[in-house]
Amino acid sequence: MRQLHQYQSGSYMSKGDFEEIREIFQTPLIGSYNWDYTAADDRINRLYQLAKKRQWNVEIDIDWSEPWNMQDATIDDYIFFHEQLLGYTPYAQLSDEDQLDFQKKIDSWNMAQFLHGEQGALLVASQLCSCAPTYNAKLYAATQAYDEARHVEAFNKYIQTRQRAIYPITSELKDLLDKILTDERWDLKFIGMQIIIEGLALGAFKTVVETHPDPLLRKMIEYIIKDESRHVTFGVNYLEDYIKNLTQEEIEERAQFAYEACLIMRNRLFATVVYEEFGWDVEETINYVRNVEFREQFQTFLFQRIIPNLKRVGMLTDAVRPKFEELGVLQFENSPNDKDDIDWLD
Repeated sequence: MRQLHQYQSGSYMSKGDFEEIREIFQTPLIGSYNWDYTAADDRINRLYQLAKKRQWNVEIDIDWSEPWNMQDATIDDYIFFHEQLLGYTPYAQLSDEDQLDFQKKIDSWNMAQFLHGEQGALLVASQLCSCAPTYNAKLYAATQAYDEARHVEAFNKYIQTRQRAIYPITSELKDLLDKILTDERWDLKFIGMQIIIEGLALGAFKTVVETHPDPLLRKMIEYIIKDESRHVTFGVNYLEDYIKNLTQEEIEERAQFAYEACLIMRNRLFATVVYEEFGWDVEETINYVRNVEFREQFQTFLFQRIIPNLKRVGMLTDAVRPKFEELGVLQFENSPNDKDDIDWLD
């Protein structure tokens, strides 16, 4: 089992005295040249121009001197989540100190999953530069790769300087990233990353903006939301016409993948490793957390955009609709989708 990584205090850049973990994966990526440099798709070109205008710098645009120290945080900083967990006996029986420790660990676990997801997004975006068929898509994918690199930098610096502890990636998120990265079909990469992972991340980020006590993190996430909204819009615009040209069998195969990806992402949102640290029964804890108010609100944030986007690109087929219905998310199918660039903060 991978261990929690503790960062030492001091300068942001370490001297390389931490263990470096490497993992190698192989993918039969099918790349393509495109010798037609005309901007045929105005929607994608508009997103590319927008991406160039909205670049920001982690070191310059974020005020890292803004005061907030996780080590000095109190339970009042996490009061929204704290009060809703008081109904769970194992949590309620903890001392005040241990309840605060639990909230800090959950906070660290969340930030770690964001960081790992952003690294996966960086790798996928770099693949899209090669395998996206059109000139405009290749240009936009290049801006997305830069966006994702900036997000990795931002979350990594935040964790090292404000939290100083990082949890390993969950097996569910890792499995989904592996599937997207190692599949040769470029459109499956679009479905998995641009619509599912990026769309769900936007819901999670919205929760952070509304509930996290650190003003620096909220500001950082607001910048990231603007980037991610373009990425989702890119996926919706690009896939909408392409999916229509596939055979019904091919569409059903991709719709099933979209469903399985949503199922994985919903299940990976439980910090089982933290529950185990406190010696709690994982299944019992998940059953409790699944039904508390903030969990229901979180679920709404996660799927209120992803489901209408899947519907727009043709992924809510008759075969998979009952499965999404069982997940309890089809209620969002007629919510606004992201065909156009939407300000997610609004």
